[in-house]
Amino acid sequence: MFAALRERYPDAYLAALVNSYNAPAIAENPHLDAIYAYTKGKHTEGETLLSAYWRRIRLLRLLRRERFDYALLVSAGFARRALGLARLIGPRHIVGFSTNEAEFRSMSDAIPYGHGSELHEVENGFRLLAPLGMHEIAIPPLCVVPDRTIAAEQKAALPPAVRVGSGPLIALHISARKPPQRWPIENFAALAARLHSEYAARFLLFWSPGDEHNPFHPGDDGKAVRLQELMAGLPVAPVRTEHLSELIAGLSLADAVVCSDGGAMHVAAGLSKPIVCFFGNSDAHRWHPWSVPHRVLQKPSRNVTDIGPDEALQAFSELWQQQGASQFTWSQVSRVRQAP
Repeated sequence: MFAALRERYPDAYLAALVNSYNAPAIAENPHLDAIYAYTKGKHTEGETLLSAYWRRIRLLRLLRRERFDYALLVSAGFARRALGLARLIGPRHIVGFSTNEAEFRSMSDAIPYGHGSELHEVENGFRLLAPLGMHEIAIPPLCVVPDRTIAAEQKAALPPAVRVGSGPLIALHISARKPPQRWPIENFAALAARLHSEYAARFLLFWSPGDEHNPFHPGDDGKAVRLQELMAGLPVAPVRTEHLSELIAGLSLADAVVCSDGGAMHVAAGLSKPIVCFFGNSDAHRWHPWSVPHRVLQKPSRNVTDIGPDEALQAFSELWQQQGASQFTWSQVSRVRQAP
């Protein structure tokens, strides 16, 4: 959306208001003039809640003085909290999705949300641009820019057997928020063995850090250790990512990604990575990777445990053949956009 707006209005002032947790997803985006970030209460680190809320008030006062013409509430449905922030900023027009009559009246330019439609969520979101005179425009690819310093540090820390090789460097992301989206680590191990045997593949292992018994932020540290044990003898390097910027940088090093539907999948798409993705009980048509070569694997049971390693290997092989294995090198497709 940033790219499309910049192309249509090259002289406009485009700014994004995000929270500190997801700000790395748009850091150094070449189409934005400014990124403003506030801290949610649950994301405070090293400061008091009072300090975080005071900084937010000061930020909103600053944005109000900017006298914006439009505020776009880009969300999958009605964005109540974003609407509250937009009202405090005081733009001339507020554009957002509505799901009922009351929500429709709460904004100057409300768009009925297309939930259940045949549109991809990206296509649905672009409907918000209609009030700005942008109808049925070509939608560009996603753009995520990794922090090149973090990426360089991560690459330097890789063991030689993983950092250098003739085969593709494949990212395996094993975590998923919803149980039907969690592919068994035994399957990941079996797939890795086949990929190494047939393609001389090397591996980067990603997961959500933390203890699985943590009631607030459960993680997959235990699964990551177990998978490394199952992959003994294969060239694999664990990449622990405590922050989103580290995940983005780590995925930028890979030539292809194998993962379940989720945030990491969309980050990989923004990094132009070919993706083999497992879908459980989510809508693959609505949420599949945007604008990159990919293979979606989903069973009628809507549970990824019914997807076998052989099917994942076949999906990867199809991506390889699609790109033209005889003339293709993975480093060509995995171009990394570096910050200036």
